[in-house]
Amino acid sequence: MNDGGAIGDRLRGIRRSRGLTQERLAELAGLSPGVVKKIERGGNARLETYHALARAMKVKTSALFDSTGPRRNTNADADKLDLLALRQAISPPVTITGRLGLDTVDEEPDLDRLRTSAESVAVAYHRDKYPAMGELLPELVRSTHAAVDHFATGTERTTALTVRSEVLQMAGRYLTQVRAYDLAHMALRDAVRDAVTVGDRLNAASAIIGQAWILLRQGRLDEAEQLASETADEVEPRISRASREELAAWGWLLLRASAAAARNNRPDEARELVRLAQTAGSAVGAEVTDHLRGWGTFGPLTVRLKAIENQMIADRPTKVLAMADCLPDGVGRSTSDNWNRHRLDVARAHAMLRHGDEATRVLVDLRSAAPEWLKHQRQAAVTFRDVLKTRKRTLTRDQRELAGFLAVEE
Repeated sequence: MNDGGAIGDRLRGIRRSRGLTQERLAELAGLSPGVVKKIERGGNARLETYHALARAMKVKTSALFDSTGPRRNTNADADKLDLLALRQAISPPVTITGRLGLDTVDEEPDLDRLRTSAESVAVAYHRDKYPAMGELLPELVRSTHAAVDHFATGTERTTALTVRSEVLQMAGRYLTQVRAYDLAHMALRDAVRDAVTVGDRLNAASAIIGQAWILLRQGRLDEAEQLASETADEVEPRISRASREELAAWGWLLLRASAAAARNNRPDEARELVRLAQTAGSAVGAEVTDHLRGWGTFGPLTVRLKAIENQMIADRPTKVLAMADCLPDGVGRSTSDNWNRHRLDVARAHAMLRHGDEATRVLVDLRSAAPEWLKHQRQAAVTFRDVLKTRKRTLTRDQRELAGFLAVEE
């Protein structure tokens, strides 16, 4: 994910300043000495590995990434040719007079139809229909550009900018799922700009929730926490008068900040942010979902799921399973947007505890319920590899099928 040599040098320097040998650091982090040696020689590792090493040395994870020089990004999306149409729609070349190849619209755009199309694409996203998203989004983004360009003033322009902000947010979510992070960041940056232009703070906050998600994926933990925390402070509602959507936006910002703090070895801050999010969740009451604006379901159950996720980040698999067992029945139906991620954490916890059959069962269920989503989750492959490492007998039929689906060598 970053320049391996620079990270290796920083790891070596911090390790030596702590008086630790490579073997002792590996022991404290729960890793093999070979992993530490590989990183210090310039090799790359997963973010979870860097997190474990930083926790063992009692420093923030970001201390391993801080650098004034450029870094190589192996998740860069320049080679994703299947995203070419969406790239052209989101980041077209710009001339002195405007976007290159801008088509002249002969008839007035139909804003009601445009919003209806946006709502349909939002539903497709939340149903994990990624191939459909890839096909529909480019033309939808171009249509919102045309609408904004056509309406120069009045309520129509406000509506056009609002719809474009919402559509760009959907594009950002989809692109984040398929790991096209730089393009996703561009879409969400522009979504914030459009929302701020029309004075829609909730829409802007929604796009910022997405930006924080991307920063988390990129390991930019300090920025993610700061962005989400500061925006949460700016939009914090008066609980007694807040709408459910206002509470959901505030709560999600707090959860993003908590996730960043947890990954950055700041457990006290992570717990406090979850506590504040619980306030928002309690005020909402039941789970609330807005498929077009916002980032899926939010409510008291969502906060509980994210608190469990923080325990997984801290490598506490026993705690993860204990907290998961205390969830009420049926939460998977009411919190589908977050439930799959939670179940993947449960599978990971089982794998860490060498419960191979249980981990396999959860992964099989996820493949059945959300195959397109699971296909893009790197943690699924990592978890299943760990299951295979500890197996004591021939692979079952389910395990063979999972190996093929997740592209994991048997």
